[in-house]
Amino acid sequence: MFTFLLIIQSLVAALMVAVILMQKSEGGGLGVGGSPSGLMSARGAADFLTRATAILATIFVVLSIVLAALATVERPANSVDTSVLKQQQQAPARTAPPVIPTGPTGQAPAANPLAVPGSTPPATQAPANGSVPLAQ
Repeated sequence: MFTFLLIIQSLVAALMVAVILMQKSEGGGLGVGGSPSGLMSARGAADFLTRATAILATIFVVLSIVLAALATVERPANSVDTSVLKQQQQAPARTAPPVIPTGPTGQAPAANPLAVPGSTPPATQAPANGSVPLAQ
């Protein structure tokens, strides 16, 4: 039913575009500054294309409301795929070996030459070689 009404809505929209494009331009937006035989006069309101536009617009709005109502009623139930969660729980946790920062020569960085002998560097101090410390 939804697909059928959606096709009808598309046809009505295409017809409405065609009818609007066939109408004569009056030169003034919303009937302002147009000729006396414009949209707001009795002669202009009786025009076939004007009536067709009004009828098609009414059908378009009614179909839009009906389709919106059907979209909320005919919605399929939501389902969650839990297979990925089960695979993660069954698979053993793999941890990467710790990365030891190395200096430009490929060796571990040397101790800070400015440090006081026997003291340990504070935890917030960055390594001397400019690398970022690993989170613990």
